[in-house]
Amino acid sequence: MNRFVEPAALKAAGPVHSLVRMVVGFLFACHGAASLFGVLGGAFGTHGGTVQFGVWPDWWAAAIQLVGGTLVALGLFTRAAALICSGSMAYAYFAVHQQAGLLPLQNNGEPAALYAWMFLLLAAFGPGPWALARLLPAAGREERPSAVADPAAANA
Repeated sequence: MNRFVEPAALKAAGPVHSLVRMVVGFLFACHGAASLFGVLGGAFGTHGGTVQFGVWPDWWAAAIQLVGGTLVALGLFTRAAALICSGSMAYAYFAVHQQAGLLPLQNNGEPAALYAWMFLLLAAFGPGPWALARLLPAAGREERPSAVADPAAANA
């Protein structure tokens, strides 16, 4: 049975990787749009309002969420954007949530922790095969190995 499942799983790995990137980036960008523009229910704790312009860290976090999430969702500058997004969520977890309890379940920090780890994963593995960056000219772009190894090449 494994000889049928493994090739199918390898074939699906790239598209699934790209779909996860798109969904995570889109959801993250929605948080930024809510905080900056008061859409989708607005910023947390503002009753549908927005965060004040330039206020640390709220406005800057929302800007990172909107810009970084959009770049990740589109697959443009994915590694750099995902690393910045991961760092912002790690900061949010330790600066805001950790004070209320040790574990994410105790301190309502689950979204921050999950986003931090998901973006770190995307920074490490890149955008996957379905990314707008693949449409850009390759000049100046470093070729990186795919996150999914080609078993045929490994056996050659």
